[in-house]
Amino acid sequence: QVQLVESGGGLVQAGGSLRLSCAASGRTFSGYAMGWFRQAPGKEREFVAAISWGNGNTYEKDSVKGRFTISRDNAKNTVYLQMNSLKPEDTAIYYCAAKTTSYELGFTKVYEYDYWGQGTQVTVSS
Repeated sequence: QVQLVESGGGLVQAGGSLRLSCAASGRTFSGYAMGWFRQAPGKEREFVAAISWGNGNTYEKDSVKGRFTISRDNAKNTVYLQMNSLKPEDTAIYYCAAKTTSYELGFTKVYEYDYWGQGTQVTVSS
């Protein structure tokens, strides 16, 4: 079992930046692929970015490539999502997720993940 706690959300103007953090506890952080998802009102939860547990390969949704960067610090049991050049359409609740895996891969589907955080609100004003 692993517990995930997100932080760093807030209100920002378009063009601004935020860095989300997700702290994991309960078990060793290594061996978990990590992901960020988001859900806007009235919409399904969607993939944003993922990172493998070992080699640190990253995967991003096309619409955030070049603006968002996912990273992890295994020593701190923390994964980050640096978000730059934010747009109003990035407004959503952002969720951190963890998947137990022995493969050094990223995962992009909601159903692939085993654990979820409670989410943090990101609001981008125009």
